[in-house]
Amino acid sequence: MYQPKTKETDSSVIEFIENVDNPKKREDAYELLNVFMETTGFEAKMWGPSIIGFGSYHYKYESGHEGDAPLVGFSPRKAKISLYFSLEENQREELLRSFGKHTAGKGCVYINKVADIELDVLKEFINQSVKFLRETYPNEEVK
Repeated sequence: MYQPKTKETDSSVIEFIENVDNPKKREDAYELLNVFMETTGFEAKMWGPSIIGFGSYHYKYESGHEGDAPLVGFSPRKAKISLYFSLEENQREELLRSFGKHTAGKGCVYINKVADIELDVLKEFINQSVKFLRETYPNEEVK
């Protein structure tokens, strides 16, 4: 049976951030930690070894695949900072136009540093992602 690699853990978020090698990236991680916590109202939790997630929800696909995931999150990786959001494609593209310097993959938005982005747009990304997931999975417990 499939077991997701990214599960909520009891690891310390602060300890993880303190172990980020690059001092500027570590500073940005603390800034993002504050923005995500203030915007969502959720406590930060580690998901897997390197994702800092906020809130959680249970998803179940038509294929039968199911699991838990953070509502939103980020990871201060070596190359770039990964931001995790779930939005409808049109809404995502609209927000990305005014987000600032970034690159985008299918499930992530990547930034070099917090100074490159608009924090108000980041907060909108966070709020819209939480709203989207609550609407998408209305019968599942959202924490």
